[in-house]
Amino acid sequence: MNKTDRLLAILLELQRKDILRAEDLAGIFETSVRTIYRDIQALSESGVPIVGAPGIGYSLMEGYFLPPVSFTVEEAVALLIGTDFVEQKFDTEYGTKAQASRRKIEAILPESIRREVSRVRTTIRLFAGGKEVDRREKTYLETLRLAILEKRKVRFGYSKRMPEADGNRQSVRVVAPYGLVLLHGSWVLLGQCDLRQQLRHFRLSRMDELIVLEDGFQFPADFKLQDYKQADDRHISVRILARPEIADKVKEANNFYMEAVEEHTDGLHVLFRVRQPEELLQWILGWGADMVVLEPESLRDRVRVEVEKMLKCY
Repeated sequence: MNKTDRLLAILLELQRKDILRAEDLAGIFETSVRTIYRDIQALSESGVPIVGAPGIGYSLMEGYFLPPVSFTVEEAVALLIGTDFVEQKFDTEYGTKAQASRRKIEAILPESIRREVSRVRTTIRLFAGGKEVDRREKTYLETLRLAILEKRKVRFGYSKRMPEADGNRQSVRVVAPYGLVLLHGSWVLLGQCDLRQQLRHFRLSRMDELIVLEDGFQFPADFKLQDYKQADDRHISVRILARPEIADKVKEANNFYMEAVEEHTDGLHVLFRVRQPEELLQWILGWGADMVVLEPESLRDRVRVEVEKMLKCY
């Protein structure tokens, strides 16, 4: 953080808190106490009315405020919950910026609004969907974000969810990265794949050995990430029966491939659309005998074979 940004941030911290010691400010901005002393002196010389009490700390003279930005309670809550989401789901740099934004928003709120926002926030807690973004994935997220801005290709190893015809799931991809999408709680890279010569999607959790190349690229003139919609290539229908005992749990599971549900006397009939029936195999097996594949017959056979393999293990 440069000096100008730090001076403004110190001022906002003082406006947000009644009193702060130099040691407190040094800890917040990860600098020395001596630097904080110089910053306080610079603010005072520029006309900011800072009151200092030895052994107690610094505070702003009563009645001094930066030019106000007006937020309603609902607007402030929306913004602060947004910073919570960014801190959970984005890379480390943006997580740090989210923390700084939260402090600035809280600092400019009038005391009455701040108290009400605090009260409302105690009744709301954000659980961002999907698995927790791990450290490696956050590092990849930051690397890809910069590669997109610099228009440079990337290379990485990739593990496909479903194997190729030869049984291999591993490949090395070189991709022109166009954008990052948070899909069902998981980060996905959208980019032009050199290997497939088409626009493809890659989950960051399935990447390894990601590096940024010197090769540059240009975005297609007609490409807009906000308008992009993935082509629907799920053309195979799968119908299953969920026994009444698990019907409510299946509804709550909200499987990505689920298209429709129908209540029947024998249980819940659920329709899925997939690219390959095997995409549902592990999910179906996980429900045990309470779930039965009705169609297609090829998937029924596949489940039967897998169950026979499982029996041999026991």
